[in-house]
Amino acid sequence: MSLQPHHDGSATYVPEQEPALGQTVPVFVRVPAGSGVSQVHVRTTGDGEPRFAEARIDRTDGGDVWWRADVEVRNPVSNYRFLLDGERGTPRWLNAAGLAGHDVPDNGDFKLVSYAPPPAWARDAVIYQIFPDRFARSAAADGRTAPDWAIPCDWDTPVIGRGPETPRQFYGGDLDGVTDHLDHLDRLGVNTVYLTPVFPARSNHRYDASSFDTVDPLLGGDAALARLADAVHARGWRLLGDITSNHTGDAHHWFTAAVSDVNAPERELYYFDLPGYDDSNSARLTPRGDLEPSDYESWNGVKSLPKLNWGSAELRRRFATAEDSLLRRWLRPPYGLDGWRVDVANMTGRRGADAYTHEVARLLREVVAETRPDGLLLAEHGHDHTGDLDRDGWHGTMNYVGFTDPVWSWLRHGDDPVPNFLGTPGGVRRRDAAAVLATMNTYRSLVSWRSYTHSWQLLGSHDSARIRTVVGDAARQEVAAGLLATMPGTPVVFAGDELGLTGTNGEGSRTPMPWHRPESWDRRTFDAYRSLLTLRRDEPALRNGGLRWVHADADTLVFLREAPTSTVLVLARRAAGTPVRLTGVGAGDNVYGNAPALHPDTEGAVTLPADGPTFQIWRLR
Repeated sequence: MSLQPHHDGSATYVPEQEPALGQTVPVFVRVPAGSGVSQVHVRTTGDGEPRFAEARIDRTDGGDVWWRADVEVRNPVSNYRFLLDGERGTPRWLNAAGLAGHDVPDNGDFKLVSYAPPPAWARDAVIYQIFPDRFARSAAADGRTAPDWAIPCDWDTPVIGRGPETPRQFYGGDLDGVTDHLDHLDRLGVNTVYLTPVFPARSNHRYDASSFDTVDPLLGGDAALARLADAVHARGWRLLGDITSNHTGDAHHWFTAAVSDVNAPERELYYFDLPGYDDSNSARLTPRGDLEPSDYESWNGVKSLPKLNWGSAELRRRFATAEDSLLRRWLRPPYGLDGWRVDVANMTGRRGADAYTHEVARLLREVVAETRPDGLLLAEHGHDHTGDLDRDGWHGTMNYVGFTDPVWSWLRHGDDPVPNFLGTPGGVRRRDAAAVLATMNTYRSLVSWRSYTHSWQLLGSHDSARIRTVVGDAARQEVAAGLLATMPGTPVVFAGDELGLTGTNGEGSRTPMPWHRPESWDRRTFDAYRSLLTLRRDEPALRNGGLRWVHADADTLVFLREAPTSTVLVLARRAAGTPVRLTGVGAGDNVYGNAPALHPDTEGAVTLPADGPTFQIWRLR
């Protein structure tokens, strides 16, 4: 397979990675020599009007012709794409979705974003997600009494993945238990800890907060979070919290005050009395026929999770803008969280005719930046997130649709049904690499390179099946972990995946970590994760390089990660197949896997091994 003309938003092609509004920046297109391209134009749409400018040849290097064009950052998000002409007939567009011989809409254009960039540390983050109740118990945990809502469990009690007991199973993990096991995270190679909620609640998941003012005493209270923050920061790492902006629990003191008094100021923080509600903040709402007078809106009809009304100025003040707001408090010493993952960001501020989502995202980002300029704000979004990014709100999202689901569908093994995070009937469907690549490219092309690379790539989470259950064995999980570590974006490891833990759905995957049974650990899987994450840390091309796909067949994906100082070639196979022959790649040394070095033959081609499942990486010379 020959290489194609290429451009992406990485520094190789866009040297100015943080452009300012009004600045003119150079952009480059790499065109293989002999491809027939003799003229290149860049098309921009500043202020909504298309304009064309002719590109010029900047240099020829290694058989590639590099064309340069200048693009004005006319708007906060400035679109551009390229028109390639030559003697071989039909001109082709090159946009973020790839090459097209037909006219294409602007939403797939490359994007220059002049809003303030995400914090610099996020570019190199490797995140470890911890569900506190199931991670580890400190010595102090034995002295705590289980609350009235809980079903106390031993550490080896099987997790109930679905049923009335599911949110009530209480294992007693705490924050000092996390602190006690940071050496494990260090050995694995992560540098950022993400905690699911730590506020008091009436469930083990704590997404039904009863207060945002304190850390749950069952987790050790405020002092335990401060101790964990000190320990994490002492290693030079980062610590992220989890905040629910869409709802609270029905035991939250805001909600109980609102329920107890129709004149309470907290009443406007929620959606009450919906069919006949005449308040100015809610008069625009479309009544739902299933709601009775005095009823209230809740997350997906779950009445224990009443929905917040972001049309309320008082909610905005309490949640964000007040000097002592919950968003600010936990970002400051002695806790010093380095940012927030925002739960249900996709529904936050959305209900009927209410459409506050982008206002809320911008507001929360402003407050985070004011409180700590290097704070991260990351949105949970389970489906198409592309309309919610590239504004001045969320720095990125959890990329279930553009990474998790396609990887699952390619490596899916066995006949037992596995639900996907998207709620698709039939769960995870098997797909070949061409469909997987098309899915990834479609979602990637609709956001800027900045948003794509600062979004979280994950193989699973506390809301999904475990990757081992999806793929079936260690060999295929190694392929999945390889993609996690080598593709653009921020890799996220859900605690226990590195040990080969299993789980068929989100609740069932919240498995206690088997610290007391090290013989049960899958050492092959742990070693693979550790080696891959170490390589990512040490290889600039894997952290910050561009992405160029060079081959896909049913069982094989091959791509290049290219940085100004280095290039790596990656081979992922889910099964044995036909050897892949590539031209225009050059020699390379194997740095992961057991394949031999690459040596071009007399025709300048290299041949990649055909065994599988396998994951191989070469550093090109």
